Amino acid sequence: MASGESRFSNWSNGLPKIQTDKRSGEEMKEDHEICHDDTAQPVKAQTIQELHSLQKKKSAPTTPLTGALGTFAAVVPEEERNKQQLQSISASLASLTRETGPKVVKGDPARKSETPHVQPASHHHHQQQHFVPTFNISSDSALKFTHILYNLSPAELYEQAIKYEKGSFIAASGALATLSGAKTGRSPRDKRVVKDETTAEELWWGKGSPNIEMDEQTFMINRERAVDYLCSLEKVFVNDQFLNWDPENRIKVRIVSARAYHSLFMHNMCIRPSPEELENFGTPDFTIYNAGQFPCNRFTHYMTSSTSIDLNLARREMVILGTQYAGEMKKGLFSVMHYLMPKRQILSLHSGCNMGKDGDVAFFFGLSGTGKTTLSTDHNRYLLGDDEHCWSESGVSNIEGGCYAKCIDLSREKEPDIWNAIKFGTVLENVVFDEHTREVEYTDKSVTENTRAAYPIEYIPNAKIPCVGPHPKNVILLACDAFGVLPPVSKLSLAQTMYHFISGYTAVMAGTVDGIKEPTATFSACFGAAFIMFHPTKYAAMLADKMQKHGATGWLVNTGWSGGSYETGSRIKLAYTRKIIDAIHSGVLLEANYTKTEVFGFEIPAGIEGVPSEILDPVNTWKDKNAHKETLLKLGGLFKKNFEVFLNHNIGTDNNLTQEILAAGPNF
Repeated sequence: MASGESRFSNWSNGLPKIQTDKRSGEEMKEDHEICHDDTAQPVKAQTIQELHSLQKKKSAPTTPLTGALGTFAAVVPEEERNKQQLQSISASLASLTRETGPKVVKGDPARKSETPHVQPASHHHHQQQHFVPTFNISSDSALKFTHILYNLSPAELYEQAIKYEKGSFIAASGALATLSGAKTGRSPRDKRVVKDETTAEELWWGKGSPNIEMDEQTFMINRERAVDYLCSLEKVFVNDQFLNWDPENRIKVRIVSARAYHSLFMHNMCIRPSPEELENFGTPDFTIYNAGQFPCNRFTHYMTSSTSIDLNLARREMVILGTQYAGEMKKGLFSVMHYLMPKRQILSLHSGCNMGKDGDVAFFFGLSGTGKTTLSTDHNRYLLGDDEHCWSESGVSNIEGGCYAKCIDLSREKEPDIWNAIKFGTVLENVVFDEHTREVEYTDKSVTENTRAAYPIEYIPNAKIPCVGPHPKNVILLACDAFGVLPPVSKLSLAQTMYHFISGYTAVMAGTVDGIKEPTATFSACFGAAFIMFHPTKYAAMLADKMQKHGATGWLVNTGWSGGSYETGSRIKLAYTRKIIDAIHSGVLLEANYTKTEVFGFEIPAGIEGVPSEILDPVNTWKDKNAHKETLLKLGGLFKKNFEVFLNHNIGTDNNLTQEILAAGPNF
């Protein structure tokens, strides 16, 4: 054979192997086989199951061990650590009628049907370390094992959801599209809080309060029902995670749920622990038992439907029955933070938060439709969080580890950051998608208008990690005023900030429902009435105290109508509102000349660069001045009527603060 021609050597199966290199086989060996040989030893697996077992590499925590003795330090063996962890989870699932919790083991019960892969003798220890025992499942609860799927990764949760949960699919973007069942939103009328000796005195009860009472006995009945349901399942998902990015004030939470969708949702929304933090997690500070697939007993005292969401602050537990909407877990924990944080003199806030390149922090408060998400998302600033924050003596911190964004009418052009965040790992709730391409139709409301996406905050490019920052310079209250009488921007005194923070106002177009043809005012105390635990004046007083101490300024920004109500006027241009927000961030607006309006007593600037000066005082934009005055007085009356519910609550022995806040409202 001539040099350079292909030479053949026989394979063991008799077929020729083409060798294209000019050199001999010995020469190639000396060059470490530059021409790669694709032949390889056959796999050791004898069955498909054994082959699959080779596909997944065995792993263990890789956190380095620390101690005076270095690698010879006395550490808790993995087997003992796993045992302690399972004992902790078993204790969480303990029933009132049993001395201990269920017998729990780690791992997916589906694996019990697979043929175990036999390792060589030299790997015996490695095999033993990761061996998951299998047990016969019995209908007798005393003999039954509950399998714990503990802090699974998103990929593992995808597999669980798609395999076992009807309605779970991978969307074209890579997100997990799933359904929350019959309930596609929160059920505030079914939320209950245990009223005991402590909470009876501490919490806000009665008219206007979101806290609907239940007694300890009823809570324990519902807890028993939820725990018994979870223990009856072959497997449950357990997440151990954190709330609050401030390391000195973070809360350890445990979520026990029956659905992979719920586990992935909370994986995204809570702060994800490192392997070392998970090893040392210990006993949680708060536990959620999500048995949402199972209804409550409607004949139980205090129940008004088959749904019940129950908080017991003394036991630091939450029980969910009769609703699979994942937002109940997120907002339930937010309510808990509204209780725990103020007791530490830390203010909990329902707000967005961003920070400039120079470290200037701003809070954004606003109800749905006010532009809170749009205005707090700024490519020139860092995002600390979109929804829940704490303000402590050290600064601000995000409570959550993720974002829960509305998806209805979402587009790449309007919300590019949210659009791009909807990828692998994201949970898409109740969206409609094309059966073949799996492209999501974000305008489709067939399931619900409340379509949502839950994703880790690091999916947003300009998110600041860790999500903490210095004390804020500006507190921005947003209102979409469809009456058209609020100025585009007003500088607020501390008392006015408290008044409008407690009011939590916005007004929207009423549409043609029941023939109503005028704007509808909406008030939500502290811009999150459904989640507060104490009286609103407590949060407002804390806000004013911190603003005064750290030199923050309050602003009211109207993103609604000008030149008339929504029927006769026009919506204030977003470009103008952005100019206003930019002037607040830069500090320029503090240097402006101000005049005071009638009725509300707002201070409004004479001019802002890039904003027509005539729109800064609403009366200038109304052709009918009498109609303007009439509408202004009408809105002022709505504010006064809303505030009546807060007048029966005094702060301090002399009630001076309550009167000061009241005096900062409309005056006519």
